[in-house]
Amino acid sequence: MRSPKADVHFEIERRDIRHSRWAPTIAAETLAAGEVLLTLERAALTSNNVSYALSGDMLDYWSFFPTEPAWGRLPVMGFGVVTASANSEIAIGGRYFGFFPLADHHVVSARPSAGGFSDVAPWREKHAAAYRNFDLAPPTLHDDALLIFRGLFITSFLLEDFLREHNHFGAEQVVVLSASSKTAIALAHCLRKSSKVNVVGLTSTRNTSFTDSLDEYHQVLSYDQIAALDARPTVVVDMSGNMPMLAQVYAALGTNIKHCASVGATHWDAPRHGVMLPDPQPQFFFAPSQLSKRGKEWSRDVLNQRIAEALDSFLASTDAWLQIRRSVGSAAIGELYAALVRGDTQPNEGNIVSFT
Repeated sequence: MRSPKADVHFEIERRDIRHSRWAPTIAAETLAAGEVLLTLERAALTSNNVSYALSGDMLDYWSFFPTEPAWGRLPVMGFGVVTASANSEIAIGGRYFGFFPLADHHVVSARPSAGGFSDVAPWREKHAAAYRNFDLAPPTLHDDALLIFRGLFITSFLLEDFLREHNHFGAEQVVVLSASSKTAIALAHCLRKSSKVNVVGLTSTRNTSFTDSLDEYHQVLSYDQIAALDARPTVVVDMSGNMPMLAQVYAALGTNIKHCASVGATHWDAPRHGVMLPDPQPQFFFAPSQLSKRGKEWSRDVLNQRIAEALDSFLASTDAWLQIRRSVGSAAIGELYAALVRGDTQPNEGNIVSFT
């Protein structure tokens, strides 16, 4: 039992992600059998979440947490504490890591599993397990960095694994657009650790010094230096979504491009249509597919162990540069989201949000 209360959800207009609102909803007075109520302790809010909003329809992120058709509830990675439970196997007070709506409370139809539970609401059944699982997560000293990096690091880990599995498509170098983004930095780290290819980062002029200082790339160039790229067999990883910029890379490298992986859209407001590229056409990299494949081939336990070890190595490397910034309360969270959409944040910042 619990008293009815007005929960609040952060919602984004699906047709224009620059528009957002806080939408109050009335929580049910009681939980249904099997349900648990989680209070959001804190969550990461990064440019990766802007990519979720941009891909909300294509990748079905908006159906994670349904609301009015014109609006979408933004998924975030966070820690939540069970504050009410109608599930005999899930105790009040447990702290869990998983995908949450950006809201103060979240009700989950929970099926217990080893080390946590999964969301089995009917509208969640079609989603990959990685998006539905909640893992028991006692507090640690690295919780903030874990929130910021875990989800995007898994994407980077899996992309490096995918490229290595395909022998980098015969390439000698990997060129990464939007190299100062955290997903790109994590990818460069994984490539440097596990692959014998040259890793080149492309970023804005204002971010070249920072990106070069990380020592994760063999070479860092600004976008106005694209013509200086070495003409050698290349895999291109586009995290910018900036088609005119990508066209410049194609023009500079020509037939040396062996594969182009499309991962994100940090330049979300740049033109994304009407630009014709020669083959090979960009191929969207969907991390859950590689995750599922490796889970079957290696076993879930082995996969999780390899990811955990690689993540620990990467997190240790971020201690020297990551600056945690906290936004508390709905007004501050809304301001941070607007800044992320504008691209008005610093690459060394890691943003953590909470309601209290």
